[in-house]
Amino acid sequence: MPVPVTRALVTVLLSGLLVTGLSDCASAAPAPAAGSAAAITAGLADGVPRLHLVVLGTVPHDTSAWTEGLEIDNGTLYESTGLAGRSQLRELDPDTGRLRRASPLPDGLYGEGLTVLGDRIWQLTWQDGVALEWNRSTLTPTRRVPWTGEGWGLCHTADGRVIASDGSDRLRVLSGTDLAPLGSVAVRIAGRPVTGLNELECTPGALWANVYQTDWLVRIDPVSGAVTAAVDAAGLLGADLRAGTDVLNGIAAIPGTDQFLLTGKFWPTMFRVRFVS
Repeated sequence: MPVPVTRALVTVLLSGLLVTGLSDCASAAPAPAAGSAAAITAGLADGVPRLHLVVLGTVPHDTSAWTEGLEIDNGTLYESTGLAGRSQLRELDPDTGRLRRASPLPDGLYGEGLTVLGDRIWQLTWQDGVALEWNRSTLTPTRRVPWTGEGWGLCHTADGRVIASDGSDRLRVLSGTDLAPLGSVAVRIAGRPVTGLNELECTPGALWANVYQTDWLVRIDPVSGAVTAAVDAAGLLGADLRAGTDVLNGIAAIPGTDQFLLTGKFWPTMFRVRFVS
């Protein structure tokens, strides 16, 4: 996904390499923030519901985690972290944030979104041209499948299909078995495209997405692609905790509830929230 200057600088410092024009996508890619924020604001004015955050609690979050994907399954919080040479697949305790296990991505791959599907975990890479299949029990990679374009967010539906984002206004629909393409869905809010779709979370009957470089979350009808609600998460992380952090990114539904965990890149906290009208 494209990144603000702070993210590029972090990557340079951590890797020890000076990379000209470093970004989290091709340098020519437009930043989606202004257009998407304007589209969402216009959509709300046209009657799309606006939801509000209620913070129910907090969980510590590792400030070294450049969060790309977040998902809870069977009592475990799975987190994919990025940055070339530093990316990991992590297992966390969703109640305490404690790290249970972590495996580095092979060959310096840049990790992106993930989803847990049965005994396998799918994880995207950003521009490396592959997606990784992991053995969930051993937390080891078992297969690489080709990936065209950029990889951003990932989640799966109840019928086993996988949904992926690539920073555009379209979501890819894929086979959960091998990520073979099945189709795509254009995301619109009151007829306007919403670009910068990033981290994804599939829930029964709906799909949630972070909108990159904004504090907006959108709820999407996975069949039509229509945005059915938007949430403004501005101010979720207080100004006193913002130093050294980056954008909001990371949304995980808490099974059996109407609650979610939200966090961001290098954030010190995960927030347990509910969305209300």
